[in-house]
Amino acid sequence: MHPAALQSELEAFLGHLQRERQLSPRTLEAYRHDLEGLRHFLDTQQCTRWPDMDSARLRLFVAQRHQAGLSGRSLQRLLSAVRTFYQYLIRERLCKHNPALDIRAPRSARKLPRALDADLTAQLLDDNSDDDWLLVRDHAMLELFYSSGLRLSELAGLDMHELDLAQGEVRVLGKGSKTRLVPVGRMAREALQRWLKVRTLSSTTEQALFIGQRGRRLTPRAIQLRVRRWGVANIGQNLHPHMLRHSFASHVLESSGDLRAVQELLGHADIGTTQIYTHLDFQHLAEVYDKAHPRARRKTSDT
Repeated sequence: MHPAALQSELEAFLGHLQRERQLSPRTLEAYRHDLEGLRHFLDTQQCTRWPDMDSARLRLFVAQRHQAGLSGRSLQRLLSAVRTFYQYLIRERLCKHNPALDIRAPRSARKLPRALDADLTAQLLDDNSDDDWLLVRDHAMLELFYSSGLRLSELAGLDMHELDLAQGEVRVLGKGSKTRLVPVGRMAREALQRWLKVRTLSSTTEQALFIGQRGRRLTPRAIQLRVRRWGVANIGQNLHPHMLRHSFASHVLESSGDLRAVQELLGHADIGTTQIYTHLDFQHLAEVYDKAHPRARRKTSDT
């Protein structure tokens, strides 16, 4: 078979995706990009047929792409495209095997979440709300985010009856419709008490804990925007609710060393998800070590 047949069969597959699966132009372009890379690799291997691709060659191809800087996620997409293509070839009786079935992409390095240090968090939460309705509300939201490590969706979904300031706890509906009781710290309780006083001035019957000026439950998007605005005003940087959750988790873990307790507080089903905060803590320790240890400090200039 002439190598041009490789391109011809690839074009037939792309036409199949467009007509029968009605994929978007952007998705089709991603398939084309990945599979033309595979076709070029076959050329370098002096292979003239798609069936010439076996698992050993495909692993070599994936390794080369990984060394060239392709991320784990991009390699997963590539292997998915190859898998789908060979399913098509088998269906069309152009091939008898699928070389991508047992191949998995290398895992991407997990991106560590950003967290504020304790001093910057204190600066962020300095109470400058006075008697302004919006600022009192926003301050209470930020204090609750940081005090209890809530997800954005959890805070947005809170109703009045789920907050118990006398007991210092809040009942949260988390992922998988699982509820958990989370402590509410002293500073957050004080901020929430101020908010509840001004909230009663609204005539709304809305049960949401946090409402807008029209008396309706705040949407997650509205909360995001208010948190971002507060961050720019107080610490000069964009702030996302999840950064406060990360800060809560890393600060509690740094002080207590109790990973299981942090798992419960965050509502993680798998402790493996919580273990990322041990890496955050280690980063802090490593920075202290580099600055303090006589044999770790770098020279300030060459001698």
